[in-house]
Amino acid sequence: MSKIHPILSGEEIIEQTLSNKLFYNNTQNVEEPKINALLSNSDEQLLAEIGYKPELKRHFSLFQVFGISFSIMAILPLILSILADGLTGGPAGCFWGWVISSIFILTIGISMSENGSSQPTSGGLYYWTNFYAPKRAKTVISYLIGNTNSIALIGGLCSVDYGFAQEILSVIVIATDGDFNVTAAKTYGVFVACVLSHIILTCASSKNCAWLQTTLVILNTTIVVIFLIALPIGAKGNFKSASYVFTEFNNFSDWPSGWTQISSTWLLGIWTLGAFDSVIHMSEEIPLASTAIPVGIIGSLSACIILGIIVMLVTLFCIQTNDIEGHIIGSKFGQPMAQIIYDCLGKKWAISFMILIALGQFLMGASILTAISRQIWAFSRDNGLPFSFWIKKVNVKLSVPIRAVCFGGFMAILIGLLCLIGSTAANALFTLYIAGNYVAWGTPTFLRLTFGRSKFQPGKFYLGKFFSPLIGWTSTAFILYTVVMVMLPSTRQPDKETMNYTCVITPSVWILSLIYYKLYAHKYYHGPQKTVDVSDYANEKHMEQIYTILDGVDVDSGKKSMTYEKV
Repeated sequence: MSKIHPILSGEEIIEQTLSNKLFYNNTQNVEEPKINALLSNSDEQLLAEIGYKPELKRHFSLFQVFGISFSIMAILPLILSILADGLTGGPAGCFWGWVISSIFILTIGISMSENGSSQPTSGGLYYWTNFYAPKRAKTVISYLIGNTNSIALIGGLCSVDYGFAQEILSVIVIATDGDFNVTAAKTYGVFVACVLSHIILTCASSKNCAWLQTTLVILNTTIVVIFLIALPIGAKGNFKSASYVFTEFNNFSDWPSGWTQISSTWLLGIWTLGAFDSVIHMSEEIPLASTAIPVGIIGSLSACIILGIIVMLVTLFCIQTNDIEGHIIGSKFGQPMAQIIYDCLGKKWAISFMILIALGQFLMGASILTAISRQIWAFSRDNGLPFSFWIKKVNVKLSVPIRAVCFGGFMAILIGLLCLIGSTAANALFTLYIAGNYVAWGTPTFLRLTFGRSKFQPGKFYLGKFFSPLIGWTSTAFILYTVVMVMLPSTRQPDKETMNYTCVITPSVWILSLIYYKLYAHKYYHGPQKTVDVSDYANEKHMEQIYTILDGVDVDSGKKSMTYEKV
């Protein structure tokens, strides 16, 4: 008979000895999972190597994968929401801020695509963090990233739906010729109604959610095309000059002009070109995920960057005033884009466009809640959230994590209470989304380039030993800069009205997450858990080794020697 090591329990012995190394996923234990996307024969096998059994159906086509990211980065609605920040640097600052920031953001998408192609799983960001981080720190760091990513995505939903509420109320202001008082309570009421409707819409079957992405691509593209045709027609030849659009830099803040041009003007691209990690969170519902993920991320980013450039050019050439600060940024409608459309097309067309844009933003919220629910579900699957035992249940008939959808939606309603404090607190929702997500996006790449270099196994998308690190370090530097930048106030001498509370809210999320982990979560969260049943994938030879026991462990070297006894 084989010896039983006195230190290890029987359960640990069976776990260490039985687990097929290809499917081993207890990254906090002795061995690392052996994952190779290039050698896997199917999505199910690759997911098993990562350590999870398939619980969601792969209903999303390649076009729909592109669609979920493209629809969340809905160009016109998002540019409308934050155009005021871009125009702080003048028309040229707005345009070049978009172009330059877009290039840096694309490097983030490329690095994320490499990570996703290598290890496609819904909890990708915190899973990769856990995989590449040093052993002693991997559990707590991956917990922080999983928690940060979840809360940041919820903050993104708050921002999108808050923007929708503002757009709806702007329509009412235009329709009543300004005879309507927009209050924080009214805005929050519309916001709550929007989130609740998204919960209902997102609880539809996985197949219906997939078809929704196709609809959204068509709708958003149609809205942009109509805008690009109608606005120049409405301008009636009264266009700004090329020198105005490309060389007219202004500074409508009290920061130095140079800083304004690399901060406020970049926020337009940073805010709009976000949430492309939604493709990662949907990866367990995508066929050929290792190939589809880079297509979805890079394809949607590239399309949105190009469309954004065209939209920016048309918008800036069609501005009908020289008073950018007072007439456009300080518009009585509360939305600079609404003012530009109104000046070109008049009241009726402005109302029509605002309704179309609001519709696009509403459906965009449904897409982002879909992605949020998959991240929350994945993190709960690994016991990373409170009530994980309840949240991680999947509705088998619909193939939808309905409880995760509800949890994400109601958390958005709770966080959205910040809107009642005032516009300053509401703006913190924008930067909470940016700061939290950028940290979650950048950490896995940084760890892969440093501590995890020897562990990285490229997937089907990889730029090689020179360009991959070059782009990875570029994206990491840009992420670090962005996280610091979005925490700074909009004015040099902030008061309680102009204070940027992101520097309070975001670190508070990290500190509270650490406290919660130390006090409670460490008992249940131990990094990614192995849910796959080895017997589902193992061949007969591996099955013969199911009842084996450990023969010896070399404690000093940390290596174990095993002998198998066939039962």
